[in-house]
Amino acid sequence: MKTICLIGKPNVGKSSIFNRLIKEKKSIILDTPGITRDRIYGQVTYKNKKFDLIDTGGIDLGKENFNEDIKVQASLAIDESDVILFVIDGKTELDSNDYKIRDMLIKSNKKVIVLVNKIDNEQRVNNIYNYYELGFENIMPISAEHNLGFTKLLEEITSDILEEEEKDEDILKFCIIGRPNVGKSSLINALLNEDRVIVSNIAGTTRDAIDTRFTYDKRDYIAIDTAGIRKKGKIYENIEKYSLIRSMRAIERSDVCLLVIDAVTGIIEHDKHIASYATQKGKGIVLVVNKWDTVENPNLDIKKWQKDIANNFQFLTYANVVFLSALTKKRIHTLMPEIVNAYNNNHKEIKTSLLNDVINDAVALHQPPSYKGKRLKIYFVSQTAICPPKFTFQVNNKGLIHFSYERYLENAIRKNFDLQGTPIVLQFKNKNEK
Repeated sequence: MKTICLIGKPNVGKSSIFNRLIKEKKSIILDTPGITRDRIYGQVTYKNKKFDLIDTGGIDLGKENFNEDIKVQASLAIDESDVILFVIDGKTELDSNDYKIRDMLIKSNKKVIVLVNKIDNEQRVNNIYNYYELGFENIMPISAEHNLGFTKLLEEITSDILEEEEKDEDILKFCIIGRPNVGKSSLINALLNEDRVIVSNIAGTTRDAIDTRFTYDKRDYIAIDTAGIRKKGKIYENIEKYSLIRSMRAIERSDVCLLVIDAVTGIIEHDKHIASYATQKGKGIVLVVNKWDTVENPNLDIKKWQKDIANNFQFLTYANVVFLSALTKKRIHTLMPEIVNAYNNNHKEIKTSLLNDVINDAVALHQPPSYKGKRLKIYFVSQTAICPPKFTFQVNNKGLIHFSYERYLENAIRKNFDLQGTPIVLQFKNKNEK
């Protein structure tokens, strides 16, 4: 999938453009320069064509403590991208920051589109030609605030993108996600019992996602190994976040995601970030603690690990955990059954009558709390989607649903139906609402 990134100095409107394109308010928008410090990822769909979009922090010549990190993140985003959107403030003159960024982009040898933002009157449109002195051929006026110029921009970006092909629904696809050097490629090799994928203990060896087709128990599967990044010196060695965009691509194409955690280094915040993308996409998920051969007291340590996982992945209480060693193949046989189970539950359909019996019993046991003399009433519930399973409740007033009672209803469903390994979605609609 094509990847686009937004680059520019602080406060030129990158985050506003990002939010316009993904049609969500995901980037923080404030007048304070430098608010967006890390890269933020999203996906854009236009006329049945899709591309990944990266928002970056503003590059400034100032000496703020975080500024060097912003430059590194921007460099990583440039490396990840096929096209760079260089955002300029159309209300101000070009300055040394703009030229410094220009020099970075010329060295990248990537396609660059210069977006002159805040162009919302005729005088500013006439000034657009001043920006050709940057040396780029493609200059486009836009206004994020007034939603001007975006159709032309999207046409330009997607001109060489093919429309989405129908997915092959017959083959279970699972991806191996996780930060660099946790043993993702080794895990695929252990599953295949042969070295079809290059394995190295140097983080970032795998450049592009690799799809491997194989047969297990007379059924075909496709394993997707996610890539690292081209290494360009020590500046990249301690950066974990660069693996997100590749993980997102693999997650999008998969039915089940295996989040690989390193038993040596333990759980870090980045592991949770990667897992959250899988749950947001509604994919089945299995947590895999790799390098279990390095643990001295497996029977004692497994309890500690289970506790750590419960504390760190509170949003993944439904995910099963597999402890294994890709190197020695110890407990590798426990993995495929969990993948199949997560897939089956992600596709599970529950009879409406059984579902209503469970919800009616749950409500009888614990009534919804009242608010200002009004109480939530549930008239009917049905499953309205799979991948992940989605349950729609017909109620008297959806504004009365409290998050704690919604969690109670989800727990009631999970208690009565096997939905291990998959997120589920609860939707509430007022009676007669379409």
